[in-house]
Amino acid sequence: MLTRNSQPIVAIATAPGRGAVGIVRISGKGLGSLVQQLLGCSLRAREATYLPFFDRHGLAIDQGLALFFPAPHSFTGEDVLELQAHGGPVVLQLLVARCLEAAAQPDRSTGNPSLAGLRIAQPGEFSERAFLNDKIDLAQAEAIADLIDASTEAAARSASRSLSGAFSMEVHTLRDALIHLRMLVEATLDFPEEEIDFLKKADAQGQLDRLQQGLLVVMHKASQGALLREGITVVIAGQPNAGKSSLLNALAGAELAIVTPIAGTTRDKVQQTIQIEGVPIHIVDTAGLRPSSDEVEKIGIARAWEAIERADVVLFLHDLTRINAIDYIAADANIARAIAQKLHKNIPVIDVWNKVDSAPDAAPEAGIALSAKTGTGLDTLRSRLLETAGWQASIGGVFIARERHLQALRRVDAHLREASAHLAAQAQLLDLLAEELRLSQNALSEITGEFTSDDLLAVIFSKFCIGK
Repeated sequence: MLTRNSQPIVAIATAPGRGAVGIVRISGKGLGSLVQQLLGCSLRAREATYLPFFDRHGLAIDQGLALFFPAPHSFTGEDVLELQAHGGPVVLQLLVARCLEAAAQPDRSTGNPSLAGLRIAQPGEFSERAFLNDKIDLAQAEAIADLIDASTEAAARSASRSLSGAFSMEVHTLRDALIHLRMLVEATLDFPEEEIDFLKKADAQGQLDRLQQGLLVVMHKASQGALLREGITVVIAGQPNAGKSSLLNALAGAELAIVTPIAGTTRDKVQQTIQIEGVPIHIVDTAGLRPSSDEVEKIGIARAWEAIERADVVLFLHDLTRINAIDYIAADANIARAIAQKLHKNIPVIDVWNKVDSAPDAAPEAGIALSAKTGTGLDTLRSRLLETAGWQASIGGVFIARERHLQALRRVDAHLREASAHLAAQAQLLDLLAEELRLSQNALSEITGEFTSDDLLAVIFSKFCIGK
């Protein structure tokens, strides 16, 4: 019986919906019989052939291109057949059905099915095959999905860099240095009677220090890459009529939220993703925070507090024209205390004073003064958001990264710190030093998939597109 990973698979490889061109992709071992059954001829490797695609009765489904990539020189490392037709959903579904039907038909020479076990691919299964057949590592496989999902040009370029192997190369460099250091430590443990101190002679402490320095560089690039992938969620909060919706519109450059002088106009969250220097910023406009007896407004205010609790950054918007109004300032102080109680202590709150165009002489003690109406001060706010997020445009060679990569790198850092402490104690703690280095290598290998559980693989590839 064929196992899941050895069964041939087929799927539509292009996005759902209508398009100029659609692709049906098949991957498996020994596709020659299926090609003959399906197309009525053999194909030359990696050469596009224009021909009709027939159903079982000899009626044309469509005309298009067929390409055959023999193993191992294909994306998955198996034989791969691609049928490129017109991109109508019905046409592509008919082609998939025809592939499944042709696979079950007996081969003329053997009488056996042309391709036994052909089935519809699961999400990410083509990329998973490429990983399992050593065509790409796990970080590169994840970069495929990140490239597809990239929301900014900078994120796309970083994902492309990871897909080309830049991230993996840095991880392998660290791993090779770690393996060399482990070899020295193991040699010292294996030959304790030798008078030569292997570790001192080989400058083990210097090697460990350089390894930690190299890790910090990779961690910094990875954190920047994770920021490009995930972005930050910025929630605009404050009293009614402070200009929250106007600020959202100004940052987005479009009239997304309704703006009126009537307090309580915004009843629900309005969200828009913008980019600042390529970093995705998810801006959330919320209902004005105040006591209310209106049931609909109360629901909007409750949702505003929920958004605040999930924020990475809160923009606390104040009305500069009411800076001297005692009741207004007292209400702002109450809101500030409530925000402080709900937020994790590490979540930054930026005070923003709006309507500087209407109160040019007013001077807040702290925060950013701006005008959502004229645009004054918006660049300062954008710069503060990038600074708060930790973005550094001067860092080159950033590669896309995920939270699991950052967690793995943090574990490596923790193990290397422990290793450094054990190395300082030298002979008394060499066993512990060797163990910390081993754990460091395992954590590094998780990034590229050399040391990864099957459960983690299932989670990662299940989030891919079908046909990828």
